[in-house]
Amino acid sequence: MSQASAITCSHLSFSWPDDTPVFSDLSFTVGPGRTGLVAPNGSGKSTLLGLIAGVHRPTAGSVTVDGVLGHLPQNLPLTGEPTVAEVLGVASVVSALDAIESGDTDERHFLAVGDDWDIEERTAAELDRLGLGDVTLDRRLGTLSGGQIVTLGLAGQLLKRPDVLLLDEPTNNLDLRTRRRLYGVLEEWRGSLLLVSHDRELLDRMDRIAELDRGELRLYGGDFTAYEEAVRGEREAAERGVRAAEQDLKREKRAMQQARERADRRAGNAARNLKNAGLPKIFAGNMKRGAQEAAGRSGRAHAARVDDARTRLDEAGRALRDDQRIVLELPDTEVPAGRTLFSGEGLKASFGGRELFAGDGADLMVRGPERIALTGANGVGKSTLLRLVGGDLEPEHGTVRRAEGRVAHLTQRLDVLDRDLTVAQNLAAAAPGMPEADRLNLLARFLFRGPQAHLPVGVLSGGELLRATLACVLSTEPAPKLLLLDEPTNNLDLVSVGQLESALAAYRGAFLVVSHDERFLAAISVTRRLELRDGRLLEG
Repeated sequence: MSQASAITCSHLSFSWPDDTPVFSDLSFTVGPGRTGLVAPNGSGKSTLLGLIAGVHRPTAGSVTVDGVLGHLPQNLPLTGEPTVAEVLGVASVVSALDAIESGDTDERHFLAVGDDWDIEERTAAELDRLGLGDVTLDRRLGTLSGGQIVTLGLAGQLLKRPDVLLLDEPTNNLDLRTRRRLYGVLEEWRGSLLLVSHDRELLDRMDRIAELDRGELRLYGGDFTAYEEAVRGEREAAERGVRAAEQDLKREKRAMQQARERADRRAGNAARNLKNAGLPKIFAGNMKRGAQEAAGRSGRAHAARVDDARTRLDEAGRALRDDQRIVLELPDTEVPAGRTLFSGEGLKASFGGRELFAGDGADLMVRGPERIALTGANGVGKSTLLRLVGGDLEPEHGTVRRAEGRVAHLTQRLDVLDRDLTVAQNLAAAAPGMPEADRLNLLARFLFRGPQAHLPVGVLSGGELLRATLACVLSTEPAPKLLLLDEPTNNLDLVSVGQLESALAAYRGAFLVVSHDERFLAAISVTRRLELRDGRLLEG
């Protein structure tokens, strides 16, 4: 691994084919060590990684990568039914090794192997290090969970022995145990790592934080907690700057008004004095013009100071950071304490020909405004259990009873809304009895203000899509009493995670949330924990 590994972007600019700009004249260097890249959704984090990896071509400027590059994108381009060996990029080498071991001495097999005679041992070791020790090279991708696929993609990049590693949301869909394995792997990293993540625990393992904001990239030494403290200090300083600039502007305006009043009084007094003195008209006119010119110079000086003060206020305002929060009241979602919303006994279901719930099946009861966290390893059936609760899937065995009222299910894909309609049109479809003015006010509380409310859902970023989905789901008539959320923080920036936490704080019904983000679960004040382990649903 190269000790000189680095990423250098010089005067980098990029626009989409429709000329929508993403970056303009962006320059920075990231050297060895672990760098976490943070920014609001839609700021271009994934695009920047794509430019560094060569997936996109810059409109202007250059990107230089020193060393071998590995890149794990957020949306893995894995389709069809490839084998694990094919996904890892080692299938041809393994096939050549098998041919050589069977006695085939064709030169093309030796060329295919190259220096990778230990590829099977290295692959097995890498898979085991990442918690995939039981996954064989001939296994088909369709039999793996989403978290296993993400981990497999990371293993494929590590097998390249990269000097520079780009990771885009690598903990998405990973269970807690697999996340901790990943943390350990990255803590041992000695090259240049540039990582996009909303996982605060992972970001707290970084050496530095790079913030992409309004087309500029700023580097902060230390982990994410240190970054938050620095940003908090900057925000407080900016707020003090705004208050001081506002006071300066008021003071300069007041001084300008007082100067005008004094000039007007002097002009009035001078006119009366000249008239009473009986001076010749030409002399009186010269004195009057002189007084007007002096008043004009004073007025211009005060006006310049007012303009300067207004400029300082504008600059201070630009230094303030956007920290938007959703503020809601959702009384229609209230559920009485003790009311049974869902009861399931002896539930059994299968996925990929594998039975998910062991023994006599899973038992689950949801009462009142419970806030339930559902955890467990990848592939144990958490998403399937949510589908059983929501009614999207009927159990193969067991009984289900649901209370009257609506159950809202937010899947990992956030596919509830019609992507061809605007946000406002989707809300109108969800709540047709709500007056239009009330709908627009509601969307404003979900931060869709003015033209943003009329954006097509299909063009929204991940955080915007979540907010639009929550606005429609929580406002549907009748309002949902039970909310099911499957990994809701995946693909969200940190501001959007905070907005989700605010929305769930206002929700008064029950929810069942699948998440491996412990900080998120603490923030939404879960009242009960369930773990799906070895096919059994256990109270945490």
